[in-house]
Amino acid sequence: MTGTPGGTRVRYEKKDHVAYVTLDRPEVLNAMDLRTHEELAAVWDDVEEDGDVRAAVLTGAGDRAFSVGQDLKERARLGERGAPPTTFGSRGQPGWPRLTERFTLSKPVIARVRGFALGGGFELALACDIIVASRDAVFALPEVRLGLIPGAGGAFRLPRQIPLKIAMGHLLTGRRMTAAEALRFGLVNEVVEPAELDRCVAAWADDLVGAAPLSVRAIKEAVLRSLDMPLEEAFSATYTWEERRRRSRDAVEGPRAFTEKRAPEWQGR
Repeated sequence: MTGTPGGTRVRYEKKDHVAYVTLDRPEVLNAMDLRTHEELAAVWDDVEEDGDVRAAVLTGAGDRAFSVGQDLKERARLGERGAPPTTFGSRGQPGWPRLTERFTLSKPVIARVRGFALGGGFELALACDIIVASRDAVFALPEVRLGLIPGAGGAFRLPRQIPLKIAMGHLLTGRRMTAAEALRFGLVNEVVEPAELDRCVAAWADDLVGAAPLSVRAIKEAVLRSLDMPLEEAFSATYTWEERRRRSRDAVEGPRAFTEKRAPEWQGR
């Protein structure tokens, strides 16, 4: 099934409870211009609102790049026309809130990374919940070499996801990180040969779809909201999706199906 959002720069399809989102500008290594961000915003709105979607897979077209980030040729043209320089966040710009600032997106997102994930492309992957990479994947935040900053969250997320000194080394120099290094740092969940990438991503998506959808959403919300909380506060906080899960039919169905030795029939309510 093809989703209604999307367009010339983003392919969007839905199948078996999974939304497949593909940056579709392989001729420029899936660089993201303003039109791309506008199309992506409509896609993420639909992912969140469609009750049949339980997980999403984000990737880039072709085998050379996930995404090399901001379309710098467009950025240069905008600068020549007097557009203000970019900084942290994208509020007020086309496509806001972008994935990197959709802090309440409740569906899990898998990044399927092959080839280059640079700049904003790397920041997109960092905003996903699970990253599966091929062995030829390359990650970097090269903004410092361009007089820019990793304003889509790279400066904030990378130090939260890998050791500080390693993150600072990459942020301050723009050095590239191989898939093997990313795996060693715990930044990605799995690294496979390119030929195995789709199979591996499908296995992760199947596991997400097979889990109780309200439990998945409740856990994602609780984890991300509590990261900076003291442990005692995390236990006592109120989580919207947990309130919905604990009062749901699925909360009854899971133990009942286990007792009856059958597969649970999740309804998401």
